[in-house]
Amino acid sequence: MAKLVATLASTHHPFYLRATTAPVEEQMPQAREWRLKVEAYRETLARAQPDILVMVGSDHFHQIFLDNCPQFLIGKAPRYDATFYNEEREFGLPKYMLQGDEAMSAFMHQSLLDQNFDFAFSNELKIDHSIVCPIITLRPQNDLPIVPIYTNIFAPPLPSVRRFYDLGQAIRRAIEEFPSSKRVAAIGTGHLSLELGGPRQFAETGPDPIFDRQAIEWLRNGDVEALLRNVSHESMQKSGNATHGFLNFILMLGVAGAECADYVDNLDLFHTMEAYFTWYPKEPAA
Repeated sequence: MAKLVATLASTHHPFYLRATTAPVEEQMPQAREWRLKVEAYRETLARAQPDILVMVGSDHFHQIFLDNCPQFLIGKAPRYDATFYNEEREFGLPKYMLQGDEAMSAFMHQSLLDQNFDFAFSNELKIDHSIVCPIITLRPQNDLPIVPIYTNIFAPPLPSVRRFYDLGQAIRRAIEEFPSSKRVAAIGTGHLSLELGGPRQFAETGPDPIFDRQAIEWLRNGDVEALLRNVSHESMQKSGNATHGFLNFILMLGVAGAECADYVDNLDLFHTMEAYFTWYPKEPAA
């Protein structure tokens, strides 16, 4: 059976690459610290020596629209064209061709259906920055095949907070049941408190620093009960109109198994809190 060797959850700031590769005199004050934090985070994935990446993200209305929006979708293609034109133009993101793993995608799709998650699928999915950004930050050599999973965090009605956590557990079971000797890392990205296009978008901190601090501690401690008790669609909306990206962090905690994180870091930028988490599977007691 395949082995889950690491679970990672992070924010996916599309300006990271441009902010840290611009001429030094043009860089933001936090650029060097940001780059060093990302490089340290990258080592947590490299240490696990994965063969394949199961990547959880969310389409930012690039390919999935309000007229036909699945709650959960898995890619089943042999390769994935990545990066849309506006992401090249606005963020300076490079175009990618990402290798897929059709066998693992097909197996996981069936496994998730068997676990009562009615996934849509796509054989021609194009990937946006929710998955491109962790390729840039965590695996810039782009040398591993991926299984992409998209969640709906934008278009109400959304699945419940509990449903995201339960899906994380189902994804882990699907990975560990895959008949292969592959080492698998699961990577998911979302947001802490975030405001897009609203009055709090360019505040000195993220729109809800209290939520950000609490969220980091809940994830650090693997405190799923506190998360499920305190986080709702209504509370996330109050913390910022795009805070529902935090649902993908909750999903990744489900993959990790509600354990304390092995690696935690964060960086307070002027309008958002960047956060980075890694969990390594705990060996069963003898």
